[in-house]
Amino acid sequence: MEAEKVSGIHGCCPNPLLILLEPQNHQPLPKPKSTTAACRHTFAATTTSSFFPNIHFTNHESLPSYQESFAQFLKAYPKYSESRQVDKIRNQEYYHLSVSNHVCLDYIGIGLFSYSQVQSQVSAVVPVTSSSSSLSSHECSEYPFFDISCKSVDLKSELLHGGDGSQLESCIKKKIMNFLNMSTNEYSMVFTANRSSAFKLIAESYPFKTSRKLLTVYDHESEALETMVNTSEKRGANIMSAEFKWPRLRINSAKLRKLIMRKKKQKKSRGLFVFPLQSRATGASYSYQWMSLAQENGWHVLLDACALGPKDMDSFGLSLIHPDFLICSFYKVFGENPTGFGCLLVKKSVVSMLEASVSTGIVSLVPPKQLLNSLDSSGSGTELEQKTNFVTKLDELHISGSNSAHNSAKSTHNNKSGKDAPKDKSKEELDQSISTLGDNTKLEEKGSIEIQCRCLDHVDSLGLMQIGNRRRYLVNWLISALLKLKHPNRLDHFPLVKIYGPKIKFDRGTAMAFNLFDWKGERVEPILIQKLADRNNISLSHGFLSHLWFPDKYEEEKQRTIEGKKCDEKDIENKKSKKKDFGISVVTIALSFLANFEDVYRLWTFIAQFLDADFVEKERWRYSSLYQKTIEV
Repeated sequence: MEAEKVSGIHGCCPNPLLILLEPQNHQPLPKPKSTTAACRHTFAATTTSSFFPNIHFTNHESLPSYQESFAQFLKAYPKYSESRQVDKIRNQEYYHLSVSNHVCLDYIGIGLFSYSQVQSQVSAVVPVTSSSSSLSSHECSEYPFFDISCKSVDLKSELLHGGDGSQLESCIKKKIMNFLNMSTNEYSMVFTANRSSAFKLIAESYPFKTSRKLLTVYDHESEALETMVNTSEKRGANIMSAEFKWPRLRINSAKLRKLIMRKKKQKKSRGLFVFPLQSRATGASYSYQWMSLAQENGWHVLLDACALGPKDMDSFGLSLIHPDFLICSFYKVFGENPTGFGCLLVKKSVVSMLEASVSTGIVSLVPPKQLLNSLDSSGSGTELEQKTNFVTKLDELHISGSNSAHNSAKSTHNNKSGKDAPKDKSKEELDQSISTLGDNTKLEEKGSIEIQCRCLDHVDSLGLMQIGNRRRYLVNWLISALLKLKHPNRLDHFPLVKIYGPKIKFDRGTAMAFNLFDWKGERVEPILIQKLADRNNISLSHGFLSHLWFPDKYEEEKQRTIEGKKCDEKDIENKKSKKKDFGISVVTIALSFLANFEDVYRLWTFIAQFLDADFVEKERWRYSSLYQKTIEV
């Protein structure tokens, strides 16, 4: 009966972002509106009551088995079975996760390629010996599809005159723009070294002399945001931030509205409004209407899309908002190669207002030079020749981008003169050389290159609803399970886990921030938890929640909770002249679209070990005996 009820719930609950994006002049009927609210409420209530009702686990050995837990999970979320295609993709394209028995909960961004795709690329270029059926993970990571090359160029100049770059760059740009549903007629895009570089480029180019304010909406600290704030402050910007109300860490709406609104007589631009639709630390979701309000009050809007799921942009509805800037990040291979690049998209109508700056961070995507390192004496003469030709032809692809306009004009002139254009032998050779990559790279009829980004293609084939529902079920089950862990021998059923921000909730994101507390109520250091997780083949992250606002009634809890931020010795010089940062150090996780039930179950069983007081004390002693140098400033 419960399963039938839940199935009905999931069928009537549309994506929450789609609900927010209904046209404002359309008044929905009261019945559907109340039904949607009831669906969300029932989802949370059902999740809470379906898993281990009236049971607290006080010993990690008392946890139900994986099989029992998964059966209960499927009973509560029968629609999870509709996402079997994700498991098929994981088994076929990311089989290294099973081979290594690795749980990856530290990837935020969007992947480009699959592990199987990398294997086929490397095997095609570097023939595998008969004694080995496949290359190792380390060997595969040495052969990327592209490398990053820094460009010493001004952002404004690059946007105005940079063009599409080489054929390699142009192809990947086209893939990404299509994936994000962004129009090339309205936006220009540049590649950046990483997310921090994209934020810094905007800070260095934005006209803070005339639009003096920088308003950010983040419940956590990040290197990228800190880079933007420091750079903007040096250029005269007035820095402001939204606050997040304890204990749920929701936006302090009254204060943020006051910061956004301008006086009626003011007409000039107020400044730059930097806004994420989801917190990459707590998983809190924020309404797009804050961006709409900012635009109505003369702000330029920068949308930070780095924390969004791989298909969440489909539900965002950029056609209604049109942010002036958008930043997202891409990594190469999930669970294998976290390196990648950032993407900065700028609306063409605002490029002219940007200021010239001496900045770094813009990069080009170039053919992979690592392939040259594979040329050693161990290969046969034929193999070495194939490898050399492969890299040479990829270099030609890179160079051809800068000469394409000249060559096109020259070809047009020859045709007009009645001369037959000579046969392009290099094109035939290039086609033959590139064909060694199988389906990963191919040449189109006009000579342009097309690179297959298989991870993007997988996400597109799965769609928003399938990916969104799957991740929703997993993160809410995990939260429910974690809240069931209680310390033994305490009458107050003291919880092991403290979750910050949204807990069980239909429209929360799949990031989560939490801490663990021992039986005495003392927090276990997040860095210790991360190191112990690594030992168990589970990758976690840690972060620092900030900009928290405690109402007066929580003053006592504030004194117990808030701490000064710790930093490494190398950061001391940067911090000396600034006021001390206060907040909460936390463990963070993020579920990718490839996450499965086994991943969250393994995390649950790992965390349950901290119910054992002896285990905690032993690991604390071992950790403190190693010289871990942190300095509080």
